[in-house]
Formats: sequence, structure tokens, C-alpha cells
Amino acid sequence: MSEANQVPGVDLDAEREVDLRSAWSRITSHWWLVLAGLVVGAVLGVLAAVSSGETYEAKALLYLGQPFTPSGGGQIQNLGTNPKTVSEVIRSQDALEKAAAASGLTVGQLRGNVTSTPIITPGQLAPSRNFTPLVELEVKAAAPVKAEKAAESLSETVIGVISAYVETKLDLFDKQITEDTRQLEQIDERIAIAREQQRLAFADDQLSLAEKLLISSNANATIANAESRRGAVITDLNSARQLLSLAQNVERSRIVQPAKASKASAGGSRNAAAIGGFLGLVVGAIAAVVADPFLRRRGVRGKA
Repeated sequence: MSEANQVPGVDLDAEREVDLRSAWSRITSHWWLVLAGLVVGAVLGVLAAVSSGETYEAKALLYLGQPFTPSGGGQIQNLGTNPKTVSEVIRSQDALEKAAAASGLTVGQLRGNVTSTPIITPGQLAPSRNFTPLVELEVKAAAPVKAEKAAESLSETVIGVISAYVETKLDLFDKQITEDTRQLEQIDERIAIAREQQRLAFADDQLSLAEKLLISSNANATIANAESRRGAVITDLNSARQLLSLAQNVERSRIVQPAKASKASAGGSRNAAAIGGFLGLVVGAIAAVVADPFLRRRGVRGKA
């Protein structure tokens, strides 16, 4: 403020100090108004929380999987390894509509009541910087069954979105194992036929010794080639089975714990009481300041 605008002889800081002291004096003089506001506000907060009805929360534990290269040599990045994928999927309109249809809730009832929380071990980096394969999905609703069905639907949607790569690998490994098994059966059949030819040749008296030796030599060559091929197929089959096990147990995303509903904690009522009490405290303090002149006049008239 410029000197021209200042009023001579008036100390504004002193006036502010006097006003604050006066307000505090009024509050302390009528402390019962402040206390009443605190109590009434807390009670009203609790009543508001209780009147809103019971809330149930259904929690499901998801394993997002850890995909590897087709040969299992190293980890790769996909939708499941992105820490934002789950939260974005469960809040999408499509996922909410599917959950609403499965649970009987409306999209409006689900929106804002669906959350996902990464399960982080002590000392682990934040989810945005480090992949966390375990995620807890939670749905809050007024009915436990509806909350469970909505959580189940959202869990299935998440798994369906992030598991396409691994499911393709599983299908290819199954086909490879089936083909290797078929080839082993053919090889075993070929070996059995060659050995039967050897037996029949040596049992046939009409064949000369040279003819028998020639048939036996050809059969032995067939058996040797088949045994060599058999070893290669077995190696390929064992590798496919190991990669299939890796994909099923490590790479594949799945629901570890299905959704189970329980009553929400009492934290809501406590928070409502705290907020209501604070607002009541403020209202009581204002009432004490505003009502002080009126209460003083009533006191003076009562004495008169």
C-alpha cells in the first residue's frame, strides 16, 4: 500500500491482531458451541455413512504371467508387462459393460468402484518402473454376489486381453508334441517291421544264406536310421514339453484367487465421523463468533 493510501494514525496490523484476539476470546467464551458443533457433526457424519447402506468388496488375485521368447531364451515385453494395462482395461467402457451384464449392476454403479493394486514386495521399485506380475482387483457394491460376479467378469476380461501371445505359444507346443508323438509311433512301427522281416528271412528255408544276409543287412540299416531319427524326435519332444511347462506355469496369466466378497471395513464410518466432526467444529467456531453479541445482550438483560 502506498503512503498516499495509508490513513495517518491507524495501525492496520494492530487492528488485525485485535480482531483475531477478539475472535479467539469469543470462541473460548462460548466453547460449548464449538463442542456441540463437533459432536453434532460427527454424529451426522456417522448417520450419513450408515444410511448409505452396507458396502461389500470383492477381491480377486491375478497373475499376469511373464512371457518369454518362443525358444524360452529371454523375457519380452507385452501388454501384461505394462503396469498400466490392468487399470486401463478394467475402467474401459467395454469391460464395464460386460461386468454390468454379468453382475446385474449398472455401469454407473461400477464406475469409480473398480480398482487394481499391484502386489509389491518390500524393497521393490514402484510399479511404473518395475514389472509386478501379481495384481489385486477389487470391486465395491451393495450386494456381495453382484460384487463377486463383476470382479469375475473383469478378471476374465483382463486375462483375455493380455494372454493372446502365450495362448498362441501353448497351441503351437501342443501341435508340436502331437506331431512328435505321431512320428515316434511311425518310427517304432518301422523298426518293428524291419525286425519282423529279419525273423522271417532267417526262418525261410527256401532262401539262400546270401539272400538272408542281404535282407538282414537292409533291415539293420533301416533300424539304424530309424533309431537315429527316433533320438532326434525324442529330443525335440522333450524340449517342446519343457517349453510347454514353462508357458503353462510361468508365462500364462491366470486368476490365482477367484473373487470373494466381504463387508467393507469400518474405515468409511470413521472417515465420515472425522469429516463431519471437523465441519461441525468449524461451524461451531463461526457460531460462537457470530452469536457472541446476541448472547452478551441476553446476559445483560437477564441480569437487569
